[in-house]
Amino acid sequence: MATAAKNKSPLLTIFLTVFIDLLGVGIVIPVIGPLMLDPTHHMLPLEMSMHSRTILLGFLIAAFPLAQFFGAPMLGALSDRHGRKKILTLSLFGTLIGYLLFAFAILEQNIYILFASRILDGFTGGNISIALSSISDVSDEKSKAKNFGMVGAAFGLGFILGPYIGGKLADPTIISWFNTATPFWFAAILTILNLLFVFVAFPETLREKRHSPVSMLTGMRNIGRAFQLTHLRTIFLVVFLITLGFNFFTQFFQVFLINKFSYSISQIADIFAYIGIWIVFAQGGLQRPFSKKYLPLSILQISALGLGIALPFLLMPTESKYIFYVLPFIAIFQGLTQPN
Repeated sequence: MATAAKNKSPLLTIFLTVFIDLLGVGIVIPVIGPLMLDPTHHMLPLEMSMHSRTILLGFLIAAFPLAQFFGAPMLGALSDRHGRKKILTLSLFGTLIGYLLFAFAILEQNIYILFASRILDGFTGGNISIALSSISDVSDEKSKAKNFGMVGAAFGLGFILGPYIGGKLADPTIISWFNTATPFWFAAILTILNLLFVFVAFPETLREKRHSPVSMLTGMRNIGRAFQLTHLRTIFLVVFLITLGFNFFTQFFQVFLINKFSYSISQIADIFAYIGIWIVFAQGGLQRPFSKKYLPLSILQISALGLGIALPFLLMPTESKYIFYVLPFIAIFQGLTQPN
């Protein structure tokens, strides 16, 4: 019984860590666009053009993954040296400070602190890589697929709920004291709970420490190694292009909704929750029967092509209600593309 409890606790903590990490990523999505583009939020000078605002928004969005690209491999190597629990705690603490700085930057209307918060959160945001390493530590061949599937579920759940929660917590028509900083105070509270849970319930999963090299250039080297594998080079390129395209859609679809249909933060949240529901339908309801009948490559070819065809149809509606007919196709094709 004691062994079973010990085996369960890291999995539950890992699930929570991944969920909160993706929740935080999702919370940013409906808030960050209006925050930068809407002059009434006073994040940028009133006289700044929409073109300049959009460029700055792009830089702000890019700050997190760029910092993560350099920081996550370092944290992964440090966790090989010093153990998962210590570095996961450090990573979560960085995430906590990032959320607090983001909320503070909104209240102070300080764009520099806003950028600093995203860079810090990205650089210390190795939660996912450490979580995946911990899953490998505690999984055998029989349980590995199930345990990694659990992490995938945490990804999906966090990404669905994050934008919805973020949009609603930023809507003062729901509760008068809600504002654009509220989602980040909420995310900070969740991260504190996560830190406490890691401290109390998360056992060290690393059985044998390794002296892995710690370098900010590990990410660059990994890309180089990936493209040296000639039999996988095409797959890596396809994954890169699909990920680039869908992330571009995810981050800038809100700009489209604001500029074309004058969507509020709360309405953007509803849209992303709607997309998430269809992605869950695709991965939970369609992926399994399709995978039994067709090869992954065949599913990928059709779904990627369908995704490419469906996306331009978003530009056609003159009324926002019609995009609700297009979005299920985009979400389903993306939901099938990702696991294949």
